[in-house]
Amino acid sequence: MKIKHWFAAAAMCSALVLTACSGSKNNSESASAPAPAPAPAPAQSSADKTYIVGTNAEFAPFESRTANGSLTGFDIDLLTAMAKAGNFKIQFKDQPWDGLFASLNNGDLDIVASGVTITDERKQSMTFSDPYFDISMMVLTPKAKTFHSLAELNNMQRVAVASGQTGDLAVQKILGAQSTKIARFDSVPLAIKELENGGVEAMVSDGAVISNYVKANGADKFTINKVPEFGVDHYGFVVRKGDTATVEKLNDALKKIRASGEYDKIYAKYFSN
Repeated sequence: MKIKHWFAAAAMCSALVLTACSGSKNNSESASAPAPAPAPAPAQSSADKTYIVGTNAEFAPFESRTANGSLTGFDIDLLTAMAKAGNFKIQFKDQPWDGLFASLNNGDLDIVASGVTITDERKQSMTFSDPYFDISMMVLTPKAKTFHSLAELNNMQRVAVASGQTGDLAVQKILGAQSTKIARFDSVPLAIKELENGGVEAMVSDGAVISNYVKANGADKFTINKVPEFGVDHYGFVVRKGDTATVEKLNDALKKIRASGEYDKIYAKYFSN
């Protein structure tokens, strides 16, 4: 009886040992097996990419907002037409002028479309598209005041400009970058309003922007002075320095809408008069 019980107990222990060993082996193999690698994310093609376009909607007729808050203007319509012709997607982002180029450089924006004048200085830190608009600087004065030459700015107590814009740079060359005679404002409308209130003697900015403001706010208040000494400048769309792929896409689309006549239609909409 004891021998029988002994054999039964031995058989049971052997079964338990084999079961334990088998389980240990399976667990070890399961723990050491590498986890399957995650599937790589599909690469975004240029056709799928949406280009974020920075603009400052305080520069009519190139960019501004309608009464219901939507963006409008020559730059807005032009780039929208270019995106359609070039088969790429865009999304506009309105923000203050003084932060546009920093946002472009840190990757928050892909393109800047905000009446940006092409200059040699700017070319050192950014890449421009082909020119899309010719512009001349003008001097705005009160209706009763006469103006003949840029040298007259030296005799004025205060001259208004929009900070960081081409008018600011032009006046700096005449009066000096640190001149206390230069009164800087966040936008062209604010600078012109200061002229209207008598706080400055003149205001300098791009001619098309000045003309648009005067037309909308009373030509009887101001005199627009064309100054040949300023010459002719050009606007271009801006991308990050060295971004040849995006600038080539913009240039190709601009050529297409010029050839199709779409550019002329948009130009006539804003500058027919």
